[in-house]
Amino acid sequence: MPLVDFNHIHFGENKVQEAENKWKSIKLKYPNLKLHMLGPLQTNKAKKALQLFDYIHSLDNEKLAKKLSANEKDSTKKVKIFIQVNIADEKQKSGIPIKDLSNFYHYCKENLSLNIIGLMCLPPFDLDSNEFFNTLKGEARKLQLKDLSMGMSNDYEKAINNESTYIRLGTAIFGERKI
Repeated sequence: MPLVDFNHIHFGENKVQEAENKWKSIKLKYPNLKLHMLGPLQTNKAKKALQLFDYIHSLDNEKLAKKLSANEKDSTKKVKIFIQVNIADEKQKSGIPIKDLSNFYHYCKENLSLNIIGLMCLPPFDLDSNEFFNTLKGEARKLQLKDLSMGMSNDYEKAINNESTYIRLGTAIFGERKI
């Protein structure tokens, strides 16, 4: 609340239910707040996510894209969406492979009418993120997207140097997450 009271308006959450419990009443009191869904989004939570969030940074598959599109048609709200790119083709991470990115982007924009504003990535934790941020920046330029969601507390400076427009600094601001 000190950040809200200080007029900070952008906040991110990783889980729909946690965000709903924390932000639903706050957003009513502070309508200018912008809430970002940063974590993985399951299709069964898509409708609730569209109601609560202003941005979704984790569109990572066709099934979710279809669900978001169908739910948006029943709503007057258009959420700003980032396509999550599996930038290093890591088996344990979700996201669209780079080789499929252009086709997926055009499908989401043209067939599903989703409001795709940018790309998001989570580079490998044990490698230099600069190379991956630079690659994502190049992919965004090819698609003429201006927004990039990349960089966290440990590598945000490299992300900024690669033109990131959204960085995730939860740990730097709030400390380690207590589960």
